[in-house]
Amino acid sequence: MIQATQQNGFQLNGVTVRFGDTVALRDVTVDFKDGERVGLVGPSGSGKTTLLRLLNGAIRPSQGDVNLHGQHVQNLSVKQLRRIRSEIGFIPQDLSLVPNVRVLHNVLSGRFGKQSFIGSMRSMLLPRKREAIDVHAILERVGIEEKLYHRTDHLSGGQQQRVAVARALYQQPIALLADEPVSSVDPARARDTVELLTNIAEQQHITLCMSLHTLSLARAFFPRLVGLRHGQVVFDRATDDITDDEFTELYRLSDDELLEDGGEQS
Repeated sequence: MIQATQQNGFQLNGVTVRFGDTVALRDVTVDFKDGERVGLVGPSGSGKTTLLRLLNGAIRPSQGDVNLHGQHVQNLSVKQLRRIRSEIGFIPQDLSLVPNVRVLHNVLSGRFGKQSFIGSMRSMLLPRKREAIDVHAILERVGIEEKLYHRTDHLSGGQQQRVAVARALYQQPIALLADEPVSSVDPARARDTVELLTNIAEQQHITLCMSLHTLSLARAFFPRLVGLRHGQVVFDRATDDITDDEFTELYRLSDDELLEDGGEQS
């Protein structure tokens, strides 16, 4: 595991990401310190997911420098990058759960990045009693311990979200990244999930970076917000210092975007 002296958060310096002719992020400079809770806000297509994938080491920048916990991504081998990624819990928007297996096995997969292929297969085929006990304890923490041996596709949307949270926690991460983790559940469930993640991050003093569409949740649970629009940082400040007008401007559609929306609707 990466030692505490190496844990100095995430830094992006002058980062641009291109996918073909599309510029997803343009000249972004931002940092996230150890133990910070930061919300990413902005309209769809603003670059939030791309930013999280950079922090997860899933993609590399087209230009600029990405530093993950003291390591420059550009200088890392595939093996080194895999080791760092194994220390970063990631909750994707689609949750990426295996639907037709038990909750236990979905959570156990959280440590596959730290295991050999043989070790991973053994955990899936014949989990040890100690592993089941550890998973049960994490499921108890997220409130679904009775679902340990249930098939994941038999759970509600909110319960599946908690399985994804448990899987990330089973990694024993030094940071948690979450990409719109509450986009498919009702407001009450969404608030419960965001509160759970922020409480865990605060208690364990781990970095939490989450993208959200719901401004009320972002403002309620995150002391710092980074606003993105068209792949650029619009603001990066303490939440209490961001005005309502700035939030309105962040989500305002341009004339071209209004024409596009109108064309889609007709």
